Amino acid sequence: MILVTGGAGFIGSNLVASLCERDTAPIFVCDHRDRSGEVRNLEKHAVAGMIEPDELPVWLEAGGAGLEAVFHMGASSSTVITDTEFVLANNFDLSLMLWRWCTRHNARLIYASSAATYGDGANGFDDDGSIEALSRLRPMNLYGWSKHMFDLDAVSLANAGIAPPQWAGLKFFNVYGPNEYHKGGQESLVVQLHRQISETGKARLFSSHHPDYPDGGQERDFVWVGDCVDIMLWLYDNPAVNGLFNVGTGAARTFFELARACFVVMGRDPVIEYFDAPANIRKHYQYHTQATMARLRDAGYDRPSTTLEDGVRCYIQDYLATNDPYR
Repeated sequence: MILVTGGAGFIGSNLVASLCERDTAPIFVCDHRDRSGEVRNLEKHAVAGMIEPDELPVWLEAGGAGLEAVFHMGASSSTVITDTEFVLANNFDLSLMLWRWCTRHNARLIYASSAATYGDGANGFDDDGSIEALSRLRPMNLYGWSKHMFDLDAVSLANAGIAPPQWAGLKFFNVYGPNEYHKGGQESLVVQLHRQISETGKARLFSSHHPDYPDGGQERDFVWVGDCVDIMLWLYDNPAVNGLFNVGTGAARTFFELARACFVVMGRDPVIEYFDAPANIRKHYQYHTQATMARLRDAGYDRPSTTLEDGVRCYIQDYLATNDPYR
């Protein structure tokens, strides 16, 4: 048996889809049944069962003994929420409970960390997985801190010999792809631009407030969700691989390049309007993110990353431009 927490969410549902395609083990999903926008992400997949998050501890103790692996994708992912108790309960306490349960029951644990742990990137977008390197990171929001705190605990516990038989924490960068439509303002820029171009013929991007970056020159490591799933499945197939790993492409691309890719796929001439970013986010606004992928490559993962142009083409043509955009 395999458990996917957050399995009705964006990355989680794409993982569930691929695990169901493999058809090698029953797949259980832990997520909220009353969130119709997310549950729709699972309509095409025959999962073995759904567990409400509040019911998870009881379910694990009653019937989880047969679990081989837990993919922990569930979290409170808003970067603007300020309810510390809520975020820590969802992102830290639950993760630690799963770590300890998997350790006791000899089940593997692959969990979602975040590139938000790197903060503004002043200390780079990589760490060597050591406590010393992790301790230098300064996340910029509560979400990032909650993920960072668990990374620190995971490494500390693993160093002390208190760990599942396999553990891997994945620092996802700017992921885009199908099944993110419930995320509202946190949808990827691809969805937002596709909607803008379809409705107005134009794309709107933030102006730059940094002298080193032109308008539209802000950079992100945009990673196709299919690549994220491939990495998780590779880890599942390679149980001797442990540690913290970045999940990106290793190549930063600009907002302008992303918008241009959308226009090309949609067969439109590029028309881009720039507008000022809200004053309250400028102080902490990131102008550059780029994953360092050396540790994952050194561990043996050798599949090439999907290019931005190919990912955008697949997303728009196979999903956003169809009557059924769900995977």
